[in-house]
Amino acid sequence: MITCESMITLTITRMITPMITRAVGWVTWRRLIAAAIAAAGTATPALAQTPTLKIDGADTAWMIVATSIVLMMTIPGLALFYAGMVRKKNVLATMAQSLAATAIVSILWVVIGYSLAFTGSGALIGTLDRVFLSGMGMDAISPLAPTIPEGLFVVYQMTFAIITVALVAGSVADRMRFSAFVWFAALWLLFVYVPIAHWVWGGGWLTPDAPTMKPGILDFAGGTVVHLNAGVAGLVAAYVIGKRYGYGTDNFAPYDLSLAVIGTGLLWVGWLGFNGGSALGANARAAFAITATHLAASTGALTWMFLEWWTRGKPSVLGLITGAIAGLGAITPASGFVLPWHGVVIGLIAGAICFWACTWLKLRIGYDDSLDVFGVHGIGGATGTLLTGVFAVAALSAGPDAPEGSPGLLEGNARQVLIQLYAVVAVLVWSGLLTYVLLKAINFLLPLRVSEQHEIEGLDLTQHGEALQ
Repeated sequence: MITCESMITLTITRMITPMITRAVGWVTWRRLIAAAIAAAGTATPALAQTPTLKIDGADTAWMIVATSIVLMMTIPGLALFYAGMVRKKNVLATMAQSLAATAIVSILWVVIGYSLAFTGSGALIGTLDRVFLSGMGMDAISPLAPTIPEGLFVVYQMTFAIITVALVAGSVADRMRFSAFVWFAALWLLFVYVPIAHWVWGGGWLTPDAPTMKPGILDFAGGTVVHLNAGVAGLVAAYVIGKRYGYGTDNFAPYDLSLAVIGTGLLWVGWLGFNGGSALGANARAAFAITATHLAASTGALTWMFLEWWTRGKPSVLGLITGAIAGLGAITPASGFVLPWHGVVIGLIAGAICFWACTWLKLRIGYDDSLDVFGVHGIGGATGTLLTGVFAVAALSAGPDAPEGSPGLLEGNARQVLIQLYAVVAVLVWSGLLTYVLLKAINFLLPLRVSEQHEIEGLDLTQHGEALQ
């Protein structure tokens, strides 16, 4: 028997239950909608997100080390490498060029070079926002290096500019006036190096950028910006200044190859910071770059050694160190985009091509590139840049501007090789043309090369009033 109380309870239950059901359903749907919105937010493509700029201690520590050893590449690395391959009467003068390049570029880089190369997104050149590093506080971070202090990024990129300018001097060793070189170092940095650095790395027209459909060259650490650039400039300088007195008849044997070997060792070690540091952090890409770099250097040295052994009957020390530098130069643009075993292949190819360039091609064309800057760095840089388009691995080349990566020819993207070739031609034309114009302008103000008598006496005495005993 149903009581009156039971009837009241049943009636209230029937009235309230649908209301509760609808309320629970609405809450559930709200939760589902909120979850969907949150999921959509996390699924937003990387290109639509603003990267978090926060200084990371490990990345900063690694980049301090990398910056230090890249500076070591020029002083004393390149200074010893070049000095060991010239004649005794020009050793100090050759070292002076590396020292002067370091000082000149450092000052100009802070004054205006960095700002024009790495601020703004103009197609051809940057902005004046960081002239004299204005507005850069202790906590400033560049969007190009979002986990390290911007001041450290400034100095790291400075070391690249320093060695590029110093490399060019090798082509005109033994005969260029020191005063002319000082003018050249300053002007070439601002009118040649800075624009190209901006094009490739600083947001210029060759920088990879999917939304604006820029060409998207892959140059991890300077195949175009450093090596091809310096090599082409060196070739032009060698032609403009002319051959050394007695070239082809006099004995131009190196003064002390032991100095060059020591310099090679310093360059080799510094190159690990040069390429590994270009990852701009202590991460797996840096490790891959370091491994590929070392393997390319080793393979380049062995390739040159065996080719020389085969063609001349004896493997020379000069050939071994030259082959190592060729391998290092060629792997530079590819190092952060390829697998370690690709470094072996690139070192092998570069060793062979640069050997051909420094022997057959040099004799065929008849230019006097004193220390083979074009044959090693120019040819090696161009070769490595093109091979980057062949071997680039999508998983390694992925970044904020290209989340899917930029695969190379071996992964079905033949277009990347054409993009690399496009960039090589652009850098070759700009560097060659502007170098020629700058040298002619300097020569209008003062002679580019020393007199024949001063060249015979040696640049140590005639340019610096000093000499080795």
